[in-house]
Amino acid sequence: MAEEELQHVEKGTVLIVDDDAINREILKHIFSPYYTIEEAENGAEGLHRILMAPEQLCAVLLDVVMPKMDGIQVLRRLQEAGMLQKLPVFLITAETSDSVLKEAYELGVMDVIGKPVVPYVVLRRTQSVIELYQARRRLRRTVESQQARLLLQAKQIINLNQGMIEALAAAIEFRSEESGDHVRRIHDITKYVLLHTEMGAGLRREEINEIALAAILHDVGKIAVPDAILNKPGKLTAEEFEIMKTHTVQGAALLERIPQLEAYGAYHYACDIARHHHERWDGRGYPDGLRGEEISVWAQVVSLADVYDALSCKRVYKDAFPRERVLEMIRSGECGVFNPRLLACFFSVEEELSRLYQKGDAI
Repeated sequence: MAEEELQHVEKGTVLIVDDDAINREILKHIFSPYYTIEEAENGAEGLHRILMAPEQLCAVLLDVVMPKMDGIQVLRRLQEAGMLQKLPVFLITAETSDSVLKEAYELGVMDVIGKPVVPYVVLRRTQSVIELYQARRRLRRTVESQQARLLLQAKQIINLNQGMIEALAAAIEFRSEESGDHVRRIHDITKYVLLHTEMGAGLRREEINEIALAAILHDVGKIAVPDAILNKPGKLTAEEFEIMKTHTVQGAALLERIPQLEAYGAYHYACDIARHHHERWDGRGYPDGLRGEEISVWAQVVSLADVYDALSCKRVYKDAFPRERVLEMIRSGECGVFNPRLLACFFSVEEELSRLYQKGDAI
């Protein structure tokens, strides 16, 4: 590489670690036209400088025989810290015995250059390596920046998708003359039970978040139920109830007809919950008559959350029940039989869940 080409190399800082002032001055004279130079008089001082701010250095020129800490000891510490993969270190030394060379290369030193140094030799042998490491750093920074942008975009897409899901679910609730608060409470109850009881055992936090989001769509199939049935103020006839029950299969079918959702983490849970949130532990639920552990944990939790919320709030066909009556009905099985383990978990956190129904409070 011609000298004029060296002038255009990215400016960096070279640390010279040598106890001999004359040696430091010689190396400084060679490298100062192209790099900022810092100096350390012994291995301990040099190691401290490297570990304090390794990102500020583009190379280290290291002597072997020094007081306080020799060059090999410095290399050992740098290897332990994982520095030798990120920062090129060159031994500039008169100590070139086989044992020193062998250990130095095994530790990860980039090159060993004997003293007395020949200026153009030491410069060329170090220059190309420094350029390579600088290029790696630039590439790493570019990749990290791109990753950060991609993560931000992914987060924005997730927030958009969640907003669309919440809007769809809330629209269905408004259609049945209920507020969108119902779906938000189902989300919160489901998430709380899975996070704070053994019902969520084995599920990662990310999975629980996806299940809670999927719970919002539990009643999406009601979009296919006629208004006259959906908003009937009195008790449904047997025929009307059969139509109402179809919202489970209609909801699952609707979600399955949206292929874009398949790549979304909550999709699998949403289809299962929409279809099976009215199944019961004793097999007397609908639409498939699933029994016991045939019902997924998430469908079980959403099922109980739905019943708890429905009993606790005013609906077009009934007034809200007092909290004591709600708990009695759930415990006695008046609204269907639930998994005994789920009931135990639910009652262990119901005090916290009840805050959702106290104005201004949250869990």
